[in-house]
Amino acid sequence: MPLYEYRCKNCNTTFQLLKSINRRDDMERCPKCGSIETERIISQFMSNIKSCSSHNYSGG
Repeated sequence: MPLYEYRCKNCNTTFQLLKSINRRDDMERCPKCGSIETERIISQFMSNIKSCSSHNYSGG
C-alpha cells in the first residue's frame, strides 16, 4: 500500500497514512486536533524525485 501525506487545514499538522490507492482521496481525521478538514499533499520526498527526474543529465 502507498504512503500518503496529509495536512490539517485547522492546525497545520502534517501526517502520513498507509492506504489503498482507491481510498487516497477519502477525508482523514487529523491525529492532533481531530478535525476532518484535511487535504492530501505531495510529499517533499516525492517532489524532490520528480524535480530530479525532469533534468536532462548527460553521463560523464
